[in-house]
Amino acid sequence: MMAHPRHGLDPALQTPVRFSLLAALGTDRELDFATLRDFLETDDSSVSKAVTALESAGYVAVTKGYVGNRPRTWVRATAAGRRAFAAHVTALQAIAAAAVAD
Repeated sequence: MMAHPRHGLDPALQTPVRFSLLAALGTDRELDFATLRDFLETDDSSVSKAVTALESAGYVAVTKGYVGNRPRTWVRATAAGRRAFAAHVTALQAIAAAAVAD
């Protein structure tokens, strides 16, 4: 018997903001914090918590710097994050396919 595809879901990506954040970063994109916040249509706190969780999982890399005198934070997906995202999407598709097949 094959394992249910839900076992392929990544706990680090099971919140909508974390999943959406990693999706927004795509395969080779670095976005600043404010752009992520606006794109995800959420608040600073939610983005900050998502970035912290994904960084702890090794799924994003954070770079801090300045533009002029203003501090900025940039976020990009790591190779591990891109692999985890792809595996998570594959599991979601398998779950959905099973539901549609019934």
